[in-house]
Amino acid sequence: MNSDPCVLRIKDISKTFPGEIALDKVSIDIRPGSVHALMGENGAGKSTLMKCLFGIYDPDSGELILDGKPVRFENSRQALDAGISMIHQELLPIPMRSVMENLWLGRFPKYSVGPFKFVDHKKMYQDSAALFKDLNMDIDPDVWVRELSASKIQSIEIAKAVSNKAKIIIMDEPTSSLTEHEVSQLFEIIRRLRDEGVAIIYISHKMEEILAISDNVSIMRDGKLVGTYPAKELTTDRIIKYMVGRDLSNRFPPKDNVRGETIMEVRKLTSANPRSFRDVSFILSRGEILGIGGLVGAQRTELVESIFGLRPLESGQIFINSKEAVMKTPSQAKAKKLALVTEERRATGIIPMRSVKDNMLLANIRHYVGPLGLISEQQGERDSVEKIKALKVKTPSNKTLIRDLSGGNQQKVLLARWLLTEPDILIMDEPTRGIDVGTKYEIYSIIIELAKQGKGIIMISSEMPELLGISDRIMVMCEGRVTGFLDGKSATQEDIMRLAAKFIDD
Repeated sequence: MNSDPCVLRIKDISKTFPGEIALDKVSIDIRPGSVHALMGENGAGKSTLMKCLFGIYDPDSGELILDGKPVRFENSRQALDAGISMIHQELLPIPMRSVMENLWLGRFPKYSVGPFKFVDHKKMYQDSAALFKDLNMDIDPDVWVRELSASKIQSIEIAKAVSNKAKIIIMDEPTSSLTEHEVSQLFEIIRRLRDEGVAIIYISHKMEEILAISDNVSIMRDGKLVGTYPAKELTTDRIIKYMVGRDLSNRFPPKDNVRGETIMEVRKLTSANPRSFRDVSFILSRGEILGIGGLVGAQRTELVESIFGLRPLESGQIFINSKEAVMKTPSQAKAKKLALVTEERRATGIIPMRSVKDNMLLANIRHYVGPLGLISEQQGERDSVEKIKALKVKTPSNKTLIRDLSGGNQQKVLLARWLLTEPDILIMDEPTRGIDVGTKYEIYSIIIELAKQGKGIIMISSEMPELLGISDRIMVMCEGRVTGFLDGKSATQEDIMRLAAKFIDD
């Protein structure tokens, strides 16, 4: 019988990658029936530690003690079999398969006919429907995943983890794509699991969530454990101080950009998709940061992707420097000096198996091709190294695979990619999603500096404090329509919410 009060002891775990100490003798005790939060800046080692626990990485030294016995997992299957489940930060579903096939991947229910085994689709559907009903999730098991929103896909990952009947569930940024209602549902699930004796390891950069749901909080910095504290003894300011090693009382940099003449005007833009946005009009000035706010389904992403030529338009006009611009493809948009940093880093941003340098040069690759059709390695080397320094990208070198960087540093590489195209208008869709408070500050500083250089910035954000802290003006959308504009200096969160729900309440 196991007399250890901890379901898991992480003892002196260390992990080194080429040129980087990712984990340095980290020790954490996890108790059953508790929510144990893990916090730290991007690159602090949180996800690396969890991957060591889940059998993705093999730690260089240290020990994992599960139910009083030392364990070492060679792969994720062994971790799952031992009762450990994990919701990964980056969503990687199989879009061309059904929800239920994604849910039970690798463990399909089967029936036998003589010596042959077949997948039991009827049972798989019934089990999926029962699981979703139990978790209060409105998801059709038969629908293809490609037809679902990011928040629904995130919900499927949560359901998959719960379905494993694990004794420990690791949740790495589980609410990054969820609506406010879905977050409340997740918290209900977490509380129920905790009451049933399941241990939850919860990784998030959202401090309000951490303080609301956690029993204990372990904070990491630069691969080391700063300490473990009861959640009830912590405040947002204390967490920030522990995470970054300094006081960060001002969450946003001072703004000294100045708005100039109009650089872009959008007139009555309407999507070719009748269920998307319609009659959207706004202007963007040089040196201006225009925030776009709204709830899930407001069609903000669809709008900026249409402006950038990724989606077809039914009608409307776009003027750049007072001249009408036709941008039916991203290449045409790039030629007009537009750039777009997309919302989903993993799905539409990085190429995981290529280096930081390759990812950085991708959008401007023709610039590095000489008269004989050969790529100038020297120029690409200089530019990538320069941008790594300018944006403070934490990476051993520009040859490091981008998949080995933290989410915040991957985001900086994507930002560098588009800055190398020398755009006049930079569109950023959720630029700080899944990024810690210290790296957020650095990205905010970059955005403000670009505005000071006279660039026009459009920034979509679902975080209202971010919109208020960075934007000069805020355009709010609801159900594909613009419901109003707010001054960034005088607006409040209540003002944004009132406009964001305007058509919903009508």
